[in-house]
Amino acid sequence: MSGPAESGRGVLDTSTVIRLGRFPDAAVLPDEPLITAAAARAFGQVAASLPRGGRRTAARAYDAMIAATALANELPVYTCKVDDFNGIDGLEIVAVPDPLA
Repeated sequence: MSGPAESGRGVLDTSTVIRLGRFPDAAVLPDEPLITAAAARAFGQVAASLPRGGRRTAARAYDAMIAATALANELPVYTCKVDDFNGIDGLEIVAVPDPLA
């Protein structure tokens, strides 16, 4: 059975979306890139897991919503800023090389 990242679909976080067009190799991105809208129930679960990881919920509300949407749809998050998503239970994170680094 393939994992979510192997399905060809994935949620792009903000750090990745703002760098679109700058990636020298588009193969680092999912075949079907998705952006987030809302997923309230999963957001609550993610918000509850943030303090356990030593993070403040309010400081990362947007990252939490992106993670919640990915979790609710059983998709990985593709990000240039992996640390923004560490400690979120059940979230598959795909590190994307930062073309601006």
